[in-house]
Amino acid sequence: MQNNKNSSKLKMQASRIMKSKGMGSFTATLLAILLGLLFGFIVMLIASPANSFNGFLTMLTGGFGRLGDVFYFATPILMTGLSVGFAFKMGLFNIGASGQYTFGMFFALYVGMMWKLPTGIHWIACILAGMIGGMLWGFIPGLLKATMNVNEVITSIMFNYIGMYLVDMFVTNNASMYVPNLTRTGYLPTTAQLPSLGVPNSNVNVSVILAIVIAIILYIVLNKTTFGYELKATGFNKHASKYAGMNDTRNTILTMIIAGGLAGLGGAFAILAPTGITGSSMTYEPINVIAANGFNGIAVALLGSSNPVGIIFSALFVSHIQRGGTQVSSFFGYKPEIIDVVIAVIIYFSAFAMIMSSAVGRLLKKRSRKEAVKELEQTLSSEDDSLKEKTEV
Repeated sequence: MQNNKNSSKLKMQASRIMKSKGMGSFTATLLAILLGLLFGFIVMLIASPANSFNGFLTMLTGGFGRLGDVFYFATPILMTGLSVGFAFKMGLFNIGASGQYTFGMFFALYVGMMWKLPTGIHWIACILAGMIGGMLWGFIPGLLKATMNVNEVITSIMFNYIGMYLVDMFVTNNASMYVPNLTRTGYLPTTAQLPSLGVPNSNVNVSVILAIVIAIILYIVLNKTTFGYELKATGFNKHASKYAGMNDTRNTILTMIIAGGLAGLGGAFAILAPTGITGSSMTYEPINVIAANGFNGIAVALLGSSNPVGIIFSALFVSHIQRGGTQVSSFFGYKPEIIDVVIAVIIYFSAFAMIMSSAVGRLLKKRSRKEAVKELEQTLSSEDDSLKEKTEV
């Protein structure tokens, strides 16, 4: 009897997990990844049938041999993914993460090269400067949205171009930062570089740990605090939240400021990284091209269902696939754009995650109903049998 009760409790718990929103999102994301990888394999098969299987296998497993690079390249897209995902929670589409990323990168670069600060403080000041730069570039679209209801998609995407051209102008006109014969900035002083984690042949540094901590803090803020509840409530229904006494104007501006700060941190983490060569660092080349990491952040946020914890894993996955993709390009002659196609298809299917999630939920509900009816029939049948036995006695 006790065993039956325990088994029924386990079934109920399993049923709750399967029906939960998180499980539905996870299932939908997994399905999107599988469909994207299948499409990628078909593309590779068409491009070069002889190398398709080995190339596909390398794409899937190549990142395991370069884990340091996986974590390094995942860090900036994790931050821009958190930026986009955080704004999504408020019902805002922060498509301007690239501009905020670039502005944060410039602020960090400026403090790193132009300010003379002690070791141990300099790189922290650079990170904070990067965050402030991103916050500034997120504040303006937020202010326009909150006060004049200007669509944040239009303003933020325009600010991508404004920010990129401004930063390129500032860099090329600064003789202390720009090296004309190299057409890029010089190396940052070692005091401004982020502490390395010591992984050989890799740029991975302490920023990956900071990014994961920030993601966890963001998850706690969104799900365990009144402030997070207000932001999500405003995103669900602006008018109802305003009626309930929430300040939607303040929340809109704060959301874009925080989102911009997160993207700015991504830019700071990218530019302040030391390289494998002692004393050298990452550099910035002003070539009038919008930073791809901002748009990769949109992909990461969609793949992670705008959940900060989910975004951590989606950023690592995208970085892992990209690292495998570079090896596919080097070893098997495939065009590097194939990996972009795979990621784009995964994101395309992820955009329909809600539809797939609801479809999976309906299937699970139907199955659970059938199981419940079957259990009820078995219970009634056993009760009838026991009544018959008692009657015969």
